[in-house]
Amino acid sequence: MGDVAVADAPGRVNLIGEHTDYHHGYVLPTIIPQRTRVVVHRRADRIVQVCSDGIGRRSYELGAECSGQGWLDYVQGVTSLLAQRGIALPGMDIEIASTVPLGAGVSSSAALEVSLLRAVRSLLDLELDDRAIAAVAHAVETDFIGVPIGVMDQIAASLGREGEALFIDTRTLEIDRIPIPTAMAIAVIDSGVPHSHASGQYRVRREESFEAARLLGVERLRDIDAAQMTRIAALPCVLAKRARHVVTENERVLAAVAALRDSDAARLGRLISASHASLRDDYEVSTPDVDMLVRLAEQHPAVYGARLTGGGFGGAIVAVTRAGLAADAARQVASRYAAATGRHASVLVPP
Repeated sequence: MGDVAVADAPGRVNLIGEHTDYHHGYVLPTIIPQRTRVVVHRRADRIVQVCSDGIGRRSYELGAECSGQGWLDYVQGVTSLLAQRGIALPGMDIEIASTVPLGAGVSSSAALEVSLLRAVRSLLDLELDDRAIAAVAHAVETDFIGVPIGVMDQIAASLGREGEALFIDTRTLEIDRIPIPTAMAIAVIDSGVPHSHASGQYRVRREESFEAARLLGVERLRDIDAAQMTRIAALPCVLAKRARHVVTENERVLAAVAALRDSDAARLGRLISASHASLRDDYEVSTPDVDMLVRLAEQHPAVYGARLTGGGFGGAIVAVTRAGLAADAARQVASRYAAATGRHASVLVPP
């Protein structure tokens, strides 16, 4: 236990498995090089003063946390949830610096939550393992902020390692570490269209999917498989599309894991492109600019497949490319996208 602690955590990109985690389905994220770094200094009072690089400076008193304060909520949520778990916190000066872009769908919020929890764990010598940190970070968003997200982001930020994907069963929370073969590479391009999990449409999609599950007689769509497509087709049109996406996306994740294990980049690319088509047509969470970015990526000869990644309504795309060609392909795709849309696309991976 000391007076200063430093920690960091990565952003993540989800290779495949979108809008499945809140239905206890399968996901396949991997971490990205961009990270959020937190420095925590102990104070003698009960004030938490937060300075976030490029965003601003805010403060509050422990025990007086109140949501609705924008980016400060992720810090307030951490101290509030730890206090609820019986942990006595001192006042703190918190310095935040991050290279994880906001609104790109690469989980800047989870990177902040996990890095802050790691720093507080070190400062107070807490017995919180990485899984417990992921659970607290997830509760920050669902219980304190009130955003009904799944558990993938926080698990990836807390347990992810470079060079591997995490195959996560979000029902059992079992994790299988899948090495990313050297025969392929990953590119991530931010479309420049910001997204937000707190947006109304994200909540609408979630509600529609659970209404589909209710009509199918199950609590979660994880309990429906492709053999029951006839039942899904009998649902009202919109609900049928939402259910079809979740059910087929779970199957695509399982197939993608097999493709990674077989070093089959072409098959993985086809699955990723099929995932985007489903997100665009069945879950309806894409945008015209993001669709354009995906099409341009898929047209590049070094790209096996591409798709929207993250909750949707903007954000980044992920592409599987030939080994050694990810950086050049991503830059060329971003340039063509800018010419077609007038938007600036940022290449996040490779950095």
